[in-house]
Amino acid sequence: MPIVAIVGAGPLGRWLALAATRAGYTVFLEDVMPSNLHHAQEEIRAALGPEALPSVRFVSTIEDAVRQADLVIDCVPDELESKLEILWLLDRMAPPRAVFATPTMRLSITDLASCTYRADQCIAMEAEASALTRGASSTIVLRRAPATSEATAALVSAFWSALGFAVEIRAE
Repeated sequence: MPIVAIVGAGPLGRWLALAATRAGYTVFLEDVMPSNLHHAQEEIRAALGPEALPSVRFVSTIEDAVRQADLVIDCVPDELESKLEILWLLDRMAPPRAVFATPTMRLSITDLASCTYRADQCIAMEAEASALTRGASSTIVLRRAPATSEATAALVSAFWSALGFAVEIRAE
């Protein structure tokens, strides 16, 4: 099963880490704020018990999070500057095989992917953080750029399917 790195341990990142762990993934959860990681660890331990914690690793650097990742999901604010900066960093630190999935409701994945050397491995997830964390949505929309590969779409689609979501793939 692919290794998932989640960048950002706010509400969406914690929810994704918990859901991915329940689905059997090994997860690396990163946040620069120690308090966010502490809250995430407490929340996941309360939900799954201490025996599940070995499948979730809490790390404080992006490099530690993505070093072994097959799938990287950023949970940074849905603002152009934040997304461009995180994708630029991820592109330099993640292994060449790593796929980047970024939650965004309004930004172009074509534009975001253009700041990487792996536009074929980038895909957008149309997801309202609050809807996901409340369980209000049962369908996830993946938005692919013209360059997004079939393998990228398949990997991210399989991830969301494993979490119990119906997946709809749209071209940008």
